Amino acid sequence: MSAPADARRGTAKDLGRFLEIQNLGLNLPFALAFLFLAAHGLPELLTVFLVVVAFVAARNAGHSFNRWVDRRLDAVNPRTASRALPSGRTPPAFALGFSAANGAILIAAAYFLNPLAFLLSPVALLLVLGYSYTKRVTSFTTAFLGLVEAVIPAAVYIAVTGTLPLVVLYAVGGLLAWGTAFETVHSLGDLESDRALGLFSVPVRWGVDASVRLVPVLHATALVLLALFGFVLGLGFPYYLALGGMAVLATVTDRSLALRPAESRVPFQRHFALGLLYLAGTLFAVFVPVGSALIR
Repeated sequence: MSAPADARRGTAKDLGRFLEIQNLGLNLPFALAFLFLAAHGLPELLTVFLVVVAFVAARNAGHSFNRWVDRRLDAVNPRTASRALPSGRTPPAFALGFSAANGAILIAAAYFLNPLAFLLSPVALLLVLGYSYTKRVTSFTTAFLGLVEAVIPAAVYIAVTGTLPLVVLYAVGGLLAWGTAFETVHSLGDLESDRALGLFSVPVRWGVDASVRLVPVLHATALVLLALFGFVLGLGFPYYLALGGMAVLATVTDRSLALRPAESRVPFQRHFALGLLYLAGTLFAVFVPVGSALIR
């Protein structure tokens, strides 16, 4: 009996590594924050379930498709050569089929949310799949990945309300800048392999120094836009306290990145904490509105 159990544990571990489950928290706190904001408090349990299912399915579809598209490139990159597809532990057909299945789950979840979410779900799916090819054709692949993250507030508001209020565009712009900063940091770790493979990125095009200088500008832009978003909604002190904490942590992170740009792992990990700060500030602003008009 132990052998099958060990095999199941091994399969589960390989699937977790394939999907990089540990990175799910990079964007999920933002999705949850906008979920509570769009619902003006606690959403219906079914809505929460469907939004989380759609979010995870979209991530899984894009991640699996990216692994399938990049499998030959990953095989010659020392950092990624041990991944499941290039090492041969997982067949390419599994990655493609898993991506298709999760794409179908995304569309099904959107169908049960509301007609507009269902109508726009193929657009969201096209974005999460399309980014896999951008590194081959443009240096602004980091901005395209930022756009994928920027979809989150718009998608959540559409899922919850069936509409897209104009104020949400502040959050879309904020997440566009935030995601672009994050992906620029991430691409610094792949600079040498991207050059060797003939791939494009902001660090490859503009160099390390310019890329490092760009990151704090993007972080500042994101925080200003998120602050404007909160101001129009009438959010109070806890929300801005969280943004202040994010500004401090981002500043410390950006300074360490400037000193050691090749060591992008720590800035990468700190994005978990930054997302959690935003979620915490949003929760307090919504449920414990200190000096707040709450959400108009």
